[in-house]
Order: sequence, then structure tokens, then C-alpha cells
Amino acid sequence: MFVVTGATGNVGQRLLSILAASGAATTAVSRARRPVVVPDGVRHHRADLERPESLRPALAGAEALYLLVEGAGAHLNVPEILRVTTAAGVKRIVLQSSQAVGTRPTTASHAPLHAIEDLVRRSGLGWTILRPGGFASNALAWAEPVRNGRTAAAPFGDVGLPVIDPDDIAEVAAVALRDGAHDGHTYELTGPALSTPRERVADLATALGEPISFIEQTPDEAREQMLQFMPPPVVEGTLAILGAPIAREQRISPDVSEVLGRPPRSFAAWAGRNIDIFR
Repeated sequence: MFVVTGATGNVGQRLLSILAASGAATTAVSRARRPVVVPDGVRHHRADLERPESLRPALAGAEALYLLVEGAGAHLNVPEILRVTTAAGVKRIVLQSSQAVGTRPTTASHAPLHAIEDLVRRSGLGWTILRPGGFASNALAWAEPVRNGRTAAAPFGDVGLPVIDPDDIAEVAAVALRDGAHDGHTYELTGPALSTPRERVADLATALGEPISFIEQTPDEAREQMLQFMPPPVVEGTLAILGAPIAREQRISPDVSEVLGRPPRSFAAWAGRNIDIFR
């Protein structure tokens, strides 16, 4: 049996579908109080990572845990989460981390997640760490302005990053959960090519079949917008990557291809699958 935290997120939802389709017994964990829609055969358990003991019923009988922490996880008692996980007899943990833990491990935005990685490695469990770069699904922030005015705004319009389709993250996660051959590996997950915000808007326009105007924000305009839903250290860390990525952050990683046996999906492919959200 597999347990998936962050089950209502972009990666978690797809991961549940993959595991359910394979016939694996799966438990979705979220802290949502509202009813949660899960695939047929998947059990939902409401728990909060800030209260590790609330995970215990979900973990009973589980073989592996997919661990997704909100933000950088600085607010969590991760040693206690791992203690509860180990006590439940879980054998393997797959941690969703961030590419920036490898590229900027000492920054305030990602140092807490770096510490969580270290705890997972020392937990005594089999472990796999996934370090995705920027998500293609971050473009969902453009959904409302595209629907209402056919515009999309972002800073650093011509800086390219190899954004990753969340479905690819989920597929790699499913493999790592089911196959102990991936224990002890850290995978950096990127898309197949560099893509700038301006190019991503063009891809959306192509999928939509209508023009979309790209508006380049100043860093201060982007910062003000991001502070509405992200803590200040994460905002600053994100802007640094978006505006001045280092070479490793623009590198196309082979890890998706090596794990899945196929290339990662492009942003254009993500846009085509999700374009109804922008209509």
C-alpha cells in the first residue's frame, strides 16, 4: 500500500491516478476539510503534517510514503514525521524536494528543505529524492487574465528555464515508490528544453487559437504579486532563479528520460492538455 501526501496538488492528483490504475492500494492524505475527490479504489485520510501523529492511521500497513511539504517545510517537525513513519513499518520514502536545494542550498528560501533531505537520507528508510525545477503548471496563474483579457504578465520575459510538467514528476514518483532499485538516488527533474515566459505565453496562444498579449513585469511588480501567497524568503529565492539562473538551473537533466524511458513533456504539450482552463 502507498500513501501520498499533498494529494490535492498538481503532482499528487496525477500520482494517485497512476497508482490507482496500476491496482495498487493507495491512501491519499490531505488536510482539506472539504470533501476530496480521489480515483476509484483510493482511500482518503485527513491529516496534517504539522501534527505527525495524525498520519499514523494512514500509514498502517503502508510500504512507501510520498512526502510533499508545503513551502520549504521549516514549520514542520520532520524528525517526528519520520519517527511515526518508521514506527508504522514503512520501508521507503520518496521526498518531493526542489532543484534549488542542490543549486542554492544555503539560501533562506531552500535551506530548510536541504535539512529535510538530510534527515530523510539518515532515516534508515529506503529513500529517493526528487528535485524538480519550475513547474509548467505555474502558468495557471495566467488563467484568469487570459480568460478575461487575453493577457499574461511575468518578469524576466526572455530568461529561459527548463520547466517540468507535473505529470512527469508524478510518473517518476510512481516508479520510485514501487521499485526499490531507485533507493538512494536523487533525481533532478526538468523539461526537455529552455522556455522563456514570453515563449510559454506564445505556446498558450497557439493552443488557444487566439493571440495573448505578454506583459513584462518589473521585479518589484512581480514581488508584490508573489507576496500575496508566498513567504518573503521564498519570493526572493524564486525571483533570483527566474531573473539570474545559474548554469545548472538551465541544464537539461537526463533523469526523467533515464527513469521513464522517454523524453520529458514540453510546455507546449502541457498547454495543449490544459488549455480549457484558459478559455
